[in-house]
Amino acid sequence: MKVQNIKNIDKFFKVIDTCKGKVELVTGEGDRLNLKSKLSQYVSLANIFSNGEIPELELIAYEREDIDKLIEFMMND
Repeated sequence: MKVQNIKNIDKFFKVIDTCKGKVELVTGEGDRLNLKSKLSQYVSLANIFSNGEIPELELIAYEREDIDKLIEFMMND
């Protein structure tokens, strides 16, 4: 799933932390980072953070419940 224009990055990672299954960030090179890992969260922030918001991410969530949480975040944030 493509996620765009994340302005509240803290809230975004709090939603990720509540996910039950694995949530991965797909990098431009096709690598997958486990966003449930704090280290991966910091690495992803360092690589894609610009001007206080994240313009676009490609995420893979494996649990339907987690996908729903992420969609709800994007619709309400």
